[in-house]
Amino acid sequence: MTTTLQVHPAVSEALALGAPVVALESTIISHGMPYPQNVETARAVEGIVRAHGAEPATIAVLDGRCAIGLDDTQLEQLGQRGDVHKATTRDLPWLAATLSTGATTVAATMHLAHLAGIRVFATGGIGGVHRGATTSFDISADLTELARTPVAVVCAGVKSILDIGNTLEYLETLGVAVIVAGADEFPSFYSRGSGFDAPRRLDGSSEIAAFLDAQRALGISGGAVIANPIPAADEILRAEIDAIIDTALADMSACGVHGREVTPWLLARIVEATQGRSLIANIALVKNNAALAADIAVALASMRPS
Repeated sequence: MTTTLQVHPAVSEALALGAPVVALESTIISHGMPYPQNVETARAVEGIVRAHGAEPATIAVLDGRCAIGLDDTQLEQLGQRGDVHKATTRDLPWLAATLSTGATTVAATMHLAHLAGIRVFATGGIGGVHRGATTSFDISADLTELARTPVAVVCAGVKSILDIGNTLEYLETLGVAVIVAGADEFPSFYSRGSGFDAPRRLDGSSEIAAFLDAQRALGISGGAVIANPIPAADEILRAEIDAIIDTALADMSACGVHGREVTPWLLARIVEATQGRSLIANIALVKNNAALAADIAVALASMRPS
């Protein structure tokens, strides 16, 4: 069988003109937030990308078709359907062959964005090395995708439920560039700091775009992590969120949750423990990342020869 990308007309036109486009993942819609906040956030994020001068391209697999850009009805369906698979890169051929529907993780979104010719992608947080990975070997496929796919991922850092220090070490081993936008400390999703220094700092979308342009010119084939700290007004301080995460991890172990269910289970438990504050923070950081990603895409587009 031949699987082709189904590109939304507005995205196709923008790409043909060399106009700025920002990829957006769909797992946050189907698995990252409850309805209706998931769909409301998806629409708001697309609106922010447009307001900053770029075209949004939310990516998903719909009945086996790899969709680059969704319409409003498709966003609504992803937010409400209960049979949407959480799909990383290795799942894409299975979804295509079985005509199934899947929401794309960071890794799968990167892969499809690159196939479509999109260089910048905004998400909430990337996956990484899980706590206890020395025995479980649980390491997100997001990291290996970052090592081989030339897409810049704008995020609020590594999800704070993970082992941030070991994730940064693993990214270094893989040769993945990690840039922190406007700060000297690597962020930890809900919090602006993590206790780990920024591997590299750049200030503003123009500096980041110049870095990405140099990365391509030097023939470096992998992607880049652009870590964008959550706005100060929306953060949950590390001391508070770390204690909540520790309790949630203990509860998860007692319940026997494992594999691809770990992240959504933990995020739901954290929302409950924070009385919804973590969901508010999650929405705020995603919007913040979308704005920066659009600004970077605009700056990149301006650097291309006319």
